[in-house]
Amino acid sequence: MIGKKVYMKPVYIINGFLDSGKTDFFRYTIAQPYFRTKGKTLLIVCEEGENGYEAKLLKSTNTILETIEDEEDFTLEKLQELDKKHDPERILIEFNGMWDFRKIELPSTWNKEQQITMINCKTFEMYYTNMKSLLVEHIRNSDMILFNRCDGMNEKLPTYKRNVKAVNRQCDIIFENMNGEVDVTLDEDLPFDLKADPIDLNNYGYGMFYLDALEHVDRYEGKNVRFKALVAKPPEFKGKRFVPGRLSMNCCAQDMQFLGFACDCDEIDNYEEKSWVELTARVEKEYVEEYQGEGPVLKALHIKPCKEPAHPIVDFTMPIMED
Repeated sequence: MIGKKVYMKPVYIINGFLDSGKTDFFRYTIAQPYFRTKGKTLLIVCEEGENGYEAKLLKSTNTILETIEDEEDFTLEKLQELDKKHDPERILIEFNGMWDFRKIELPSTWNKEQQITMINCKTFEMYYTNMKSLLVEHIRNSDMILFNRCDGMNEKLPTYKRNVKAVNRQCDIIFENMNGEVDVTLDEDLPFDLKADPIDLNNYGYGMFYLDALEHVDRYEGKNVRFKALVAKPPEFKGKRFVPGRLSMNCCAQDMQFLGFACDCDEIDNYEEKSWVELTARVEKEYVEEYQGEGPVLKALHIKPCKEPAHPIVDFTMPIMED
């Protein structure tokens, strides 16, 4: 039996705290010629900011505005009701930054096409310090993180970028000031000496090395690094290959993840899974099947057992200088 193909309606979700620029971003987007396709656009707004949507803009773009004011009303049943009422071609959701993003459930015919998190650069530190769990949920599954109002903040942008990458390594990060995009380079802000041989990485340094090497492997190719690592032996890695790394915690214990690179080591059979080693290795760039592309690969120069360090878990918010 051949069933009828169901059209999946694209959903674009934008989240972020109040005054992060969500409304301005959507107003600009729906006004663009490339967005003016046939059919209705359903715009669901969950938070009223200083700026709103002009009736003229909504009418000219065939956009229907619906407001959901209370979190308990943002339900699957409510979204299904709006879908049946308007039968839109596409859906935009301006989500309330204070609501629990994990509870979003979309109708079966809706497909999340893109998720964007808007961040006001001026207030990022305040939210990151005081409301980290909420902010992490904004960032975790977003395709793009857009920092706006970055004027006069250039010296802090590398740190902000690493804070975000610690939560979501796959997302695109854009910094904008009043003149457009801001280029962010990290060289001068790294917590270790790139000219050292080997480059010694403590707890915080290892975390920064891991994030930076993913984006800028050419910066480290041919250089030697030394750090204390937990031994991981994934079943898909054969022969003398293993993964040395550290656990990191972005928000809470349930949010733990392992940060490590593939490493070739002739002596790895002498070490058990989850044992601690001090590793000195050369960084090379090569294709790794498990990466599904090119990336950093470590070549062990020296390895020896060591005790678990005093601070075994990488915390990107607290630069621990002892190990």
